Amino acid sequence: MTTISELATPALVIDIDKLDANLARMSAKASDLNVRLRPHIKTHKCIEVGMRQRDLGTTGITVSTLHEAAVFAEHGFDDITWAFPLILNRIDEARRLAETCTLRLVVDSVEALEALEASGAPFRVWLKVDCGYHRAGVDPNGELGPDLAQRLSSSSVLVFDGILTHSGQAYEVEGTDHLRNVAEQERSVMVAFADRLRARGIEVPAVSIGSTPAMSVVEDLDGIDEVRPGNYAFFDGTQAALGSCQISDCAVTVIASVVSSPGSATHSVIDAGALALSKDTLPEDKRRSGSTPAEMGQIFETYDTARMSPSHRLYGLSQEHGLVTGSLPVGSRLRILPNHSCLTVACFDEFVVVKGTEIVDRWKIWRAR
Repeated sequence: MTTISELATPALVIDIDKLDANLARMSAKASDLNVRLRPHIKTHKCIEVGMRQRDLGTTGITVSTLHEAAVFAEHGFDDITWAFPLILNRIDEARRLAETCTLRLVVDSVEALEALEASGAPFRVWLKVDCGYHRAGVDPNGELGPDLAQRLSSSSVLVFDGILTHSGQAYEVEGTDHLRNVAEQERSVMVAFADRLRARGIEVPAVSIGSTPAMSVVEDLDGIDEVRPGNYAFFDGTQAALGSCQISDCAVTVIASVVSSPGSATHSVIDAGALALSKDTLPEDKRRSGSTPAEMGQIFETYDTARMSPSHRLYGLSQEHGLVTGSLPVGSRLRILPNHSCLTVACFDEFVVVKGTEIVDRWKIWRAR
């Protein structure tokens, strides 16, 4: 039996029992709320995780890149939403992929819509709506949205799939009460916009929403057809801080080794830097001003009880080095909860899959662009 104590570090580890519990919980919630679950696979970029989601009844997947879409299509996933504002210089690539699967694109501009129509390909298209995050999407109270919806609905080339949004603002609040407010804002904005379109005689085939924090607390999805959370598969330190989960739910960790512990210093150096953990900080660190260093990942004291170390903090990252408070023996190992599992996963080529401390498999991460 090979165990995690024998891993070369840094290593990215999936706790398979926690993964399966997370997937089953979200699948059951979507079923209880009578919505389709179209998980966002940018979190894991892994065929084996996607197959576990599909085995639980997911109706399609969401991707962030055309590479993700192409890889999953090659492995039998045939209903894919590329939930990213259309990149005009990749329309030909999207057209070739759409010949092999159902590929759904996203637009929020006249330029993107006209480029798709000019291609002559019968793309399926979502209209992206801003539900309060203010990153991308049409204003639900403006005129561009209904105009684009009308053009999509009446197009002789394109197929209108409906309206889509993402409640990214859920990452800017803290606590379940605030998360519930964001979840209801997302739902109500989209339902109202759909009603506005229908009042103009525009058929809205579906309404798609989703973020893991909002889905973790939402209790009512009346008027919604599908949800697209992604991070729920693994969770992370940010989700625990937001109130989306408990630390004991987090399925992905990074195993690192102490490589230097200067005798006169008050810190140790580990072999997990920004290219293993990303440089995302926790929500409270983003909001806090002052000289206190941000926590760049939380260190477990005992993993089995989800107890975090009270004496050692990961406070600094350069490209390959991590700085930890306190002197630790060179060669000792740390198990780290990433602040952002999606970005952490994108730093590695594979998952080491464990059950307890036993290594049971290795799964490829398809992280090219």
